[in-house]
Amino acid sequence: MNDVEPPESATVEHAAEPAASPSTARRRLRLTWGLLVPVVMAAAGVMFAMSFQTAQGRDLRADRDLPQLIMEGDSRVAEKAGVLDGLQKEVEALSKSNAPTDDHLSSLTRTADELAASAATTTVRGSALEVTLDDAKRTADSLPDGFTADDIVVHQQDVQAVVNALWTSGAEAMMIQDQRVISTSAVRCVGNTLILQGRVYAPPYRITAIGDVDRMQQGLDADASVNIYKQYVDAVGLGYALHTHGSIEFPAYSGSVDFQYASPIR
Repeated sequence: MNDVEPPESATVEHAAEPAASPSTARRRLRLTWGLLVPVVMAAAGVMFAMSFQTAQGRDLRADRDLPQLIMEGDSRVAEKAGVLDGLQKEVEALSKSNAPTDDHLSSLTRTADELAASAATTTVRGSALEVTLDDAKRTADSLPDGFTADDIVVHQQDVQAVVNALWTSGAEAMMIQDQRVISTSAVRCVGNTLILQGRVYAPPYRITAIGDVDRMQQGLDADASVNIYKQYVDAVGLGYALHTHGSIEFPAYSGSVDFQYASPIR
């Protein structure tokens, strides 16, 4: 079959669109900027107004001093803990004075007294073993090959290892820093600081336990996690010290014993 070419009449040529003149393009550009400038200025005005309303004459950057915020928060917590302790003592005194005339209150008071020791809401006195953990007194650039800056600071697992070893070896009561430890106390570290029951502490960390001192010391010596920490004591100079107390008194725990995220099994 022979190829058939389309007739010339079927061929359509598209005429090119005329290009915009320079004067027309300039008018369009001026119109665009004329619309954008008021919008940008209005947005900037709103941002300045919001910043002024938020600052109220204060330096917003001053509120970004995180260490200062932490110290202020810790001070508020300590102050409120003192107020709570005073109120609890007042409630306890009133309860005891009214218990003889109220059977229900008397029953609750007896139950509270029976649980007081295990809840750590009473003072405890006895011989004690104190363990002190501290960061190494050296800089990261002075470390031998294979060690990093993480190896010269005390971590959460180090404090927890000592706490667990002391409980396992018969500790009857415990304190970390100046706080009484109870069954729901959580040892948490953020960076190189320790957070315990809403309070923030810096090293050295002191863990003190009342009980059989010899047995607790043997428990520390036999604990695998504590021995790993001691290896870093020898390698990079982490702090580890033991001190015994012939007789020491722990204050009663005065914080809340209510569960926030769990319920006790009945």
